[in-house]
Parts: sequence; structure tokens; C-alpha cells
Amino acid sequence: MKMKQEIVRIKAPSRGFFLITDKILNAVDISDVEVGMMNLFLKHTSASLTINENVSPEVRIDMEEISSRLVPDGYHYHHSLEGPDDMPAHFKSSMFGVSLNIPITAGRLNLGTWQGIYLNEHRDYPSSREIVITVWGV
Repeated sequence: MKMKQEIVRIKAPSRGFFLITDKILNAVDISDVEVGMMNLFLKHTSASLTINENVSPEVRIDMEEISSRLVPDGYHYHHSLEGPDDMPAHFKSSMFGVSLNIPITAGRLNLGTWQGIYLNEHRDYPSSREIVITVWGV
């Protein structure tokens, strides 16, 4: 069994949902994995990861608008030490999650035709985000 681990740092330009599939694939070589898994783990509590539509940019805009309507910014939360987007960002991180498992088949991520990996930035002033990429397989 092969095992690999890399850390990639990504800075989203703003709050929103951003395709990062290529950045992940550029960070680790999976071409020698016939059958395996890739785990992505985001080491932050105010951003998240998800898999969704990878072609239409309108989907990414709608994802941000819907999530912001569901969990609006404001100071009406108990935890607001870092501003009005702090607690909503924490909730969205838990709602979407910080970890993904993606199968690898014949040296490629076994994603659906229209699927891509997203980094979801939930803060107005994002910082650099670290994603631990772990690959294992044969």
C-alpha cells in the first residue's frame, strides 16, 4: 500500500465558494494509485470544504447567497469576538464540514462529470487556509 501526505495552502480572494480541484491535484501525484482514497482535511473553523457543480460559476454565487441567508452575519450571536461574520463562519464550517473522502480509480479522482472540490470561505477578510491531503491505495 502507498501512502502520501501533503499540505497545500490556499488563500481565497474573498468570502465565497471557490473551485480548488486543480490546486489539490497539483499538490499531490495520484497517477500511481490504481485503487485508493484521498482525504482532504481543512485545518480551520471558519471555512469549509464541499463537492458540487464544477462548470457554472452561477452555482458558486448561489451557494454563497443561500448560505448567507440561512446563517446571516450580525452581532446577535453570543460569540462575536472577531466581528459579525465570526460565529456565522463557525456554524457554516460545521454545516458544510472540513473533511472530504474521494475515491481514486486508475490514477484519477473518481468524481462525477460535473463535480469539483470547493473551498468555502465564510469570512469577509480571509486568511491563508491549510488543507492536509492524505492519499492511500494500491
